[in-house]
Amino acid sequence: MSRFPRTTRVLEQAVAARVFPGAVVEVGSATGPTESLAQGSRTADPEDRALDLATIYDLASLTKVLATAALALGLIERGRVGLDDMVSAWSPHWIGVDRHAATVRHLLEHASGLPAHRRFFESLEGRAAFERAIGAESLEYAPGSHSVYSDAGFMLLGLILERAGGATLDAQFGAWCREAVGADAVIGYRPPIEWRARIAPTGMDAWRGRVILGDVHDENAAALGGVAGHAGLFGTAAAVGACARWWMRQAARSATAAEFLRRGRVPGSSRALAWDTALPTSSCGTRMSDKAVGHTGFTGTSLWIDREQDRYVVFLTNRVHLPQTGEQIQSVRRALHDAVAEDLACGG
Repeated sequence: MSRFPRTTRVLEQAVAARVFPGAVVEVGSATGPTESLAQGSRTADPEDRALDLATIYDLASLTKVLATAALALGLIERGRVGLDDMVSAWSPHWIGVDRHAATVRHLLEHASGLPAHRRFFESLEGRAAFERAIGAESLEYAPGSHSVYSDAGFMLLGLILERAGGATLDAQFGAWCREAVGADAVIGYRPPIEWRARIAPTGMDAWRGRVILGDVHDENAAALGGVAGHAGLFGTAAAVGACARWWMRQAARSATAAEFLRRGRVPGSSRALAWDTALPTSSCGTRMSDKAVGHTGFTGTSLWIDREQDRYVVFLTNRVHLPQTGEQIQSVRRALHDAVAEDLACGG
């Protein structure tokens, strides 16, 4: 019998309600994992074998905090880029009086003025074309005055980090992994062929005309060759958990890392640097502290870290594999995190 019966029940009910085919959860602290759970299967096919803890998921926007923010932190601490560097100093296409004030910090806080989403993939391919297009986008508000969650901002941030680091994001992230979480961690861009049998497929993509398996689900990331600042990572729950513990350790020893996990200064925004912070309506439910930080991914993934309670929760699904309205996952996320807290309180 599971030591986390309430959490298991939430997963069983969500699978039965076809919110997602299956899910993997890891709960842990700064010193290591506490419990790991797997429920359901990788696909909607009732004959499909049950998934297991080694299942690999498209992490979607968790890429923003696991790869882009981690690489930004390292480059900042090594003096290769600064939080308050002007975007125009790093991107030759970022031109215009209205854009001059935008900084790297603004990109991390989703406060650069860029719009939430653009379907660049429909007409563009490759880094140079994307950077030109982002540089030509009309800003929706003055940088730093407001916050609008923007994939375009993180696409541009990824390109800046490639310049600052002198290597592609996937090369930098691979080196970071070997040093920070170990070479055995199953996480990275452009998953190799030997991972394919363990990957949970995402949904049917009209642009590519097929169900996506082993390629990034996000179309803009795909048009960027599968390596982008906003999406592209694949990984297991154990690898995401290892990344969470790295952030917890870094925040305890580095003022800059701690700043990444603290609510920023943009008026009316709950955003930290890349991360979001807990609100009463957040996907982390009602039992985490108001100092908790987290992020979700469109494919059905999430990670929340509560340093005050020495807790993290990894929740990975491929909810986009099933046709749905898309709102059910939010209520399941909240119920799951509350169930984890209850199970822990009862000695789980």
